[in-house]
Amino acid sequence: MPEDFPKVDALTPPSSPVKVRLSNYWQLVRADRPIGTYLLLWPALWALWLAGDGQPLWWVTLIFMLGTVLMRSAGCAINDFADRNIDGEVARTKNRPLATGAVSAKEALTVFVVLCLLAFSLVLFLNLQTILHSFVAVALAALYPFMKRYTHLPQVVLGVAFAWAVPMAFSALQGEIPPFAWVLFASIVVWVLVYDTMYAMVDRDDDVKIGVKSTAILFGNYDRFIIAVLQGLMLFLLWLVGDMAGRGTAFNVALLVGACWFVFQQYLIREREPALCFRAFLNNNLFGMTIFTGLFIDYL
Repeated sequence: MPEDFPKVDALTPPSSPVKVRLSNYWQLVRADRPIGTYLLLWPALWALWLAGDGQPLWWVTLIFMLGTVLMRSAGCAINDFADRNIDGEVARTKNRPLATGAVSAKEALTVFVVLCLLAFSLVLFLNLQTILHSFVAVALAALYPFMKRYTHLPQVVLGVAFAWAVPMAFSALQGEIPPFAWVLFASIVVWVLVYDTMYAMVDRDDDVKIGVKSTAILFGNYDRFIIAVLQGLMLFLLWLVGDMAGRGTAFNVALLVGACWFVFQQYLIREREPALCFRAFLNNNLFGMTIFTGLFIDYL
């Protein structure tokens, strides 16, 4: 949960309006909470390393990394715009800038548009196929926050949004999307479904009260079992990607370590305690890093 704004006392000079505004925008795009950027970045790096056969062009990699930061920030802005009337009812989100009135709905939309335009300016350095794919990425980023009102599967939409880095990476580096890239795409959708369900378990009680839908509510008492099945499916899909891409021992060892992380996550969510469910969600950063490390070493 974002911290409260600092109190101003006689010994602390008041901040300038510009600094206050920038601080509010900083919180709006979750720059102080980079976990979302990491979780979006790892699939992009997996795809870049596979598409580049272990040696992706450095400038393409840089474009994807900067684009990841910008699009994650844009996604946070549009998410808070969509949730501006309900975040105040949820304990974890009640101090977000739109919920407190520190940032207006118009400002949040402006931030979203500006960040999307900056990200699009980066994509213009890539080929036409990748540029066309980028429009889908923006549409998915804008669509996801509103899905929790209409379906119990908004996490699937988020998964597709996060996994869209795969066809973009292969388009940018190879000009085509091979079959195993779509297997990688599917594995990322499943992974996002896993960790975002854990994330939704944190807010489940509040979401039920205000009528917000999620997989955590849909799965109910079967949440841990379904998450375990999805974790197993994700590992199988990644193994299949490695097999189809000709990867070796280092990658398979990474999958085994990743399986251990998944077991640890199951241990954390065993009692469905919100703080531990959130910790399990955060642990997926280490899972993503583990898979990338395996790929990196395997290509070496």
